Amino acid sequence: MNFLEELEWRGMLHDKTPGIEEALEKGMVTGYIGFDPTAPSMTIGNFVQIMLLKLFQLSGHKPIVLMGGATGRVGDPSGKNEERQLKSYEELDSNLQHQVVQMKKFLDFDAGENKAELVNNLDFYKNMNVLDFLRDVGKTLTVGYMTSKESVKRRLETGLSFTEFSYQLLQAYDFQCLYDQRNCILQMGGSDQWGNITSGTEFIRRNVSGKAYAATTPLLTKADGSKFGKSEKGNIWLDPNLTSPYQFYQFWLNAADADLPKFMRYFTLKSKEEVLALEAEHANNPNALKRILAEELTRRVHSDEAYEAALNVSNLLFKNASKETLSAMNTDALAIVAEEITSFEVEKSVFENGVNILDLLTEHTTIIKSKGDGRRAIKNNAIAVNKDKVKSHELMVSTSDFLHNKYVMIENGKKNKFMLVVV
Repeated sequence: MNFLEELEWRGMLHDKTPGIEEALEKGMVTGYIGFDPTAPSMTIGNFVQIMLLKLFQLSGHKPIVLMGGATGRVGDPSGKNEERQLKSYEELDSNLQHQVVQMKKFLDFDAGENKAELVNNLDFYKNMNVLDFLRDVGKTLTVGYMTSKESVKRRLETGLSFTEFSYQLLQAYDFQCLYDQRNCILQMGGSDQWGNITSGTEFIRRNVSGKAYAATTPLLTKADGSKFGKSEKGNIWLDPNLTSPYQFYQFWLNAADADLPKFMRYFTLKSKEEVLALEAEHANNPNALKRILAEELTRRVHSDEAYEAALNVSNLLFKNASKETLSAMNTDALAIVAEEITSFEVEKSVFENGVNILDLLTEHTTIIKSKGDGRRAIKNNAIAVNKDKVKSHELMVSTSDFLHNKYVMIENGKKNKFMLVVV
């Protein structure tokens, strides 16, 4: 696999410095991307850069993941219109440890000459005092050079603290440290990082007379201009506790048709030939292509089991799945169902001696407005308890009907689904 050619066909190459082609052709190259731990989890916005490292490694090169234990304490002004709120050191350290665990799922850290490495840039600064920093780092670039960078220039009118202004120096020095210590000659990132990255190549040229390179991806946006990775509920996280595998799966299923070609190229590990063949095969059925991408990403980001659970939840909510599907669901899957449909908390004591179905639907929930409406619904074969149709208005619902001792699913017609959560 030729790394730059791979990026080209995927539409993932925005800028590159001269000479990078020749450097990559000489053999294995070490390159890195930095990730600041300013959030409790990686998002699918970060996944663009993770894919860049993955493709880099699959091309035979060595990726370094640089965790921003130091830069996360300062805040990157790139792409921001106002000053960041600084996080506590404890929060940043916790975030970093969690993101390290996440990152290990996506790259090969175990085998081969080009196995991935994790580095924390706090190691570059923890023994450096402010005078050392100003003499050894701050002296390299002029203020004129630094303010010419777009990430700084666009913030000068709205306000930029010296703290965030210094971020460019930190990122540049990171590159120099990796160049010196690990023979890392390439830094990659999003196009908003171009100024910071090329400052690093300038550090290496001026301070150690070395040659280093840069490559960036376009910032990924949706066809409607909105930010990628955002939904009506906010960020799409790679942590199942922040974005459930079902919600993650649904994000891809609900993608706009116009975004699908770009998403396929950015996120699948399938080859160019496979992608083009799939697009031709499903040219008139984009939903089939979305399902293929959603499955691949849910399996990779979460697990095979999480994908199967997400698929079962989707089938239950949208395809009128069987009783067997409902019975096979674990507690986590049922909890997701309860979040996605109208749910009612009902005291466990209500069920202990059995509760009449009409009393349950009218007195303990608002599924049915009146017992008369309930009788008519039952007569019309519309009411179901855990996928079993209710044949009589005298049915008693008891603790034996609980799913995992906590849930009872009620349906009123094909489309109206409700979950009773036992408390």
